[in-house]
Amino acid sequence: MDLYEKIKELSARQKISITALEEKLKIANGTIRRWGKSNPGIDKVQKVADYFNVSVDYLLGREKKPDVPDLSIDQILDSVENYSGGELNESDREMLRIIIEAKKAAMDKETKK
Repeated sequence: MDLYEKIKELSARQKISITALEEKLKIANGTIRRWGKSNPGIDKVQKVADYFNVSVDYLLGREKKPDVPDLSIDQILDSVENYSGGELNESDREMLRIIIEAKKAAMDKETKK
C-alpha cells in the first residue's frame, strides 16, 4: 500500500475527506492525491502523521502497524475533536474527561488483580 492509500484509509476511518484533511493541515488542494505518484516533502508527511497520531514510518510503509501512542487525556480529547470535525464545548469536554479517567482507573484496578 503506497503513501496515498494509507492516508486514504486513515481518512476513511476518521471520516474526513482528503480535501478536508488538506484544508485542515493547510496543504494545497490535490497535493495528497499526487503523493501516490510523487515524493512529498517530509514536513508535509509529518503533518499528516501527527494529525492521525501515527509515525512517518507507518505512512511510508516501514512499519506494519501504526504506533499506538501513550496519549494524555487532552490529546485524546483533541483527537475526538479532529474525528468529529468540530470543537467540543467545555461541558462535553469535561464529561468526556470524566469518562476517560473513570475507564482508565477501572483498567488500572483490573490490571492490579
